[in-house]
Amino acid sequence: MDLKFLVVDDSVTMRRIVVNSLKGLGYSQFLEAGDGKEAIDILNADDSISFVITDWNMPNVSGLDLVKSIRQHSKYSTIPILMVTTRGVKDDIMEALHAKVNNYVIKPFTPQILKEKIEQILASI
Repeated sequence: MDLKFLVVDDSVTMRRIVVNSLKGLGYSQFLEAGDGKEAIDILNADDSISFVITDWNMPNVSGLDLVKSIRQHSKYSTIPILMVTTRGVKDDIMEALHAKVNNYVIKPFTPQILKEKIEQILASI
């Protein structure tokens, strides 16, 4: 199954790192957004997105608010979401899980960690 990823991060460099890591894992379909608002616009326009990878700290609409919006919208409420962020404090992780992210990766990460987290999510859905 070739997943279509939406990679959301205000850092172009971080989006490149995530996309290049995904390419190295054999994935080939990606869209990118610079913040949660842009991500919501893309989700509304493209029914083929099957996986979201988002940062937490972004302008306009944060990653956490993006997760909450996705989970409240019937059109795409079941899309798997992986949060990739520097926020590694236990309370932040619990807040993200409470908002219903499927899994969590703390930056910096390796492609292997990204692969393991994606596989864990896919195995659980």
